[in-house]
Amino acid sequence: MTLSILTPSRSRRLLALGVAALALHGPVRPVRAATDYGEVAMAVAHAMQNQHYSRHDFDDAYSKRMLGHFLDLLDFDHRFFLQSDVDTFRQDYETQLDDMILVNGDISAAHVIYDLFKKRAQERVAKIQQVLKSETFTFDGDDTVNITRKELPWPRTEAEADVLWTGILKNQVLAERLSRQLKAEREAEKEAEMTPEERQQAAEKNSKAENKSQESPEEKTAAFWERFLKGLDENDKEDVVNFFLSSLAAAYDPHSEYMSPSDNENFQVGMKNSLVGIGALLSKKEDAVEIQGIVVGGPADKSGLLKERDKIIAVGQGKDGAMEDVRALKLQKIVDQIRGEEGSVVRLKIIPFSDPTVEKEISIIRAKVDLKDKVATANLMETTRDGQPLRLGWISLPAFYADMDTHESGCTKDVRRLLERLMKENINGLVLDLRGNGGGSLEEAISLTGLFIKRGPVVQAVDWRREQPDLRPSRNADPLYNGPLVVMTDKTSASASEILAAAIQDYGRGVVVGDESTFGKGTVQTIIDMKRVMPIFSDSSRAGSLKITIQKFYRIAGGSTQFKGVRSDIVLPQRVDAYEIGEDQLENPLPYDVIKPLRYALADQAPLPLDDLRTRSQERVQKQVEFRYILDDAARLRDQIERNTLSLNLQSRTSEIAANKERRKSRIAERKQRVAALGDAQANEYKIYRLTLDTVNEPALKLESDFTDEQTTGMRLAKDEDEVELADDKVKFPYNLEPVKLEGLRILADLIGLTGPPRTAQSAPGR
Repeated sequence: MTLSILTPSRSRRLLALGVAALALHGPVRPVRAATDYGEVAMAVAHAMQNQHYSRHDFDDAYSKRMLGHFLDLLDFDHRFFLQSDVDTFRQDYETQLDDMILVNGDISAAHVIYDLFKKRAQERVAKIQQVLKSETFTFDGDDTVNITRKELPWPRTEAEADVLWTGILKNQVLAERLSRQLKAEREAEKEAEMTPEERQQAAEKNSKAENKSQESPEEKTAAFWERFLKGLDENDKEDVVNFFLSSLAAAYDPHSEYMSPSDNENFQVGMKNSLVGIGALLSKKEDAVEIQGIVVGGPADKSGLLKERDKIIAVGQGKDGAMEDVRALKLQKIVDQIRGEEGSVVRLKIIPFSDPTVEKEISIIRAKVDLKDKVATANLMETTRDGQPLRLGWISLPAFYADMDTHESGCTKDVRRLLERLMKENINGLVLDLRGNGGGSLEEAISLTGLFIKRGPVVQAVDWRREQPDLRPSRNADPLYNGPLVVMTDKTSASASEILAAAIQDYGRGVVVGDESTFGKGTVQTIIDMKRVMPIFSDSSRAGSLKITIQKFYRIAGGSTQFKGVRSDIVLPQRVDAYEIGEDQLENPLPYDVIKPLRYALADQAPLPLDDLRTRSQERVQKQVEFRYILDDAARLRDQIERNTLSLNLQSRTSEIAANKERRKSRIAERKQRVAALGDAQANEYKIYRLTLDTVNEPALKLESDFTDEQTTGMRLAKDEDEVELADDKVKFPYNLEPVKLEGLRILADLIGLTGPPRTAQSAPGR
């Protein structure tokens, strides 16, 4: 059984920006089989009510949830449907979907609703084109537009919808005008710093760019909505069923999900952190498929045939397979065509960025590609404390990745390698950074925790099939590392991250530092291959998979990580606090509860000096200018979210942009002064080395400053043609460390000073 505790976001969005184009292992399927999706729906419904953690029948209440989720999935901002449409859907389906699906495998509602959504979108886009051609917007009034309408009702009439859309279109046109104005200002600032020769080259480049496109803001807005319609046209029967059955699963909890075959392959990429493909990052830019990045050392890179910003216009399989034009396809369908087995050939017809007047056909042999930007990395920081040298380790872990097929690789093995090297360098303390880590493999979370604690329970898992909780222990007799430990988290640290942070906290093994709490995803999912539960003689080749919640996590101290997350021992101001992020912000979350605590051995004889650490940190934070900036930004962001409106007045928006620009400039100037005031000795107080899995065994350490962006991410990214760099953008933080990371190191240094050498463990009851 594959257990997943991946991320709080839906798996289909894991690779939504184009990483999915790094083709996976698996047979190419250019033609989709005629799977009976009514039978698939019936199987999904039975699986949800019989195997989900809640053990709740798929009844009228869940039918209502399903319909609501499907409507919001299609029309998230309540802009296209009319209230009368929604009322009709509720009358026809709100308490009927359960019977339709369970009894008859009837999914006609999906197509009725989707078809009307598409019709309403076509009608609206036709009006949009007319409005943008016939009306001249003015931006001198006091009208506003909502940032989001998710909680607002659908428009009651066409006239009300017209008023709503006038605001939406005015905002898009205004935003485009402001974007062009800002770009011009930034280019002017950059030009002022150029030599005459550089200025001449820039003028020639800008002249070519102007000749290339003379779209007005209104024309660009119209083109956006035309592309939106094309995207709807590309959705086929399988896509609509995918949306519909994902809504069924989401009626039970936010982490259960129906996945099409493509979704499931993307999910596996996220878990393994590697794939079989060509090693190119794709994105859909208007009507083109563009190469946004090349994985260093991947097949495309080694071939030398594909470059950043090249455009793919057709794909062929093998050495002589027919080429299919892909310009009209959505990204995922192009991805499906580029995928294939290791060692197989994919042919691409491209338009090179270097010469857009020609078309070229190239062949690339697919191979395994490691996604280095998602693997563990480390830093070694050399500094002093009270005149004494300190060597501090920092390990960043973006995800709890694992190869669940071979079990030959995983994040624990990678972290072990980095940690062993840091220990060889005689570190005095360690920070494990789980900020932004949305989870991953349950087994990796448990085994990685075992690097820091003796053999003992890490987490309790409860499901309806067992009377007693399932205890998941660390199996290491002794920890690999038993020195001072800080675990950094934030509101996006979820699932596996919360298991590790909770265990470290409950054992008294280390100090959890970050946002007030983590995300709050305390559930386990398993993957059911739907073709295994389909009728024997049915066509199940495209039946997909069901990611279903089967267990709930509890800390060894008894409380669940579900809903409430893990509260930090020391809270630091962070901008993410302002966003509405967390399990409690999702629909249909499972509740928080408590079970019986375990008896377990505390890591140390004496409790950690949390009060002293907290007091020292608070004193520093109150004095830190950078944290005042963070608090100020968070307060303004919270105010904007609460107001939920944007002004459509040009002067007001221009003034707001000018104020933001002035604020930014003021901060940069102040930061420059602060860095200069430190002097060379203080500015270089932290000597920072970088360790990667490629360099971990090299005899000499490499300075962080010696690494390029390409070496750091493992990918060579295309620069946006509209990107304008300013020297001020590269002003460094004091000590070359962003404020939260700097404070994390200072908390670690305090911990080292207050605790001294490692202490002796003892047996103790649960906390």
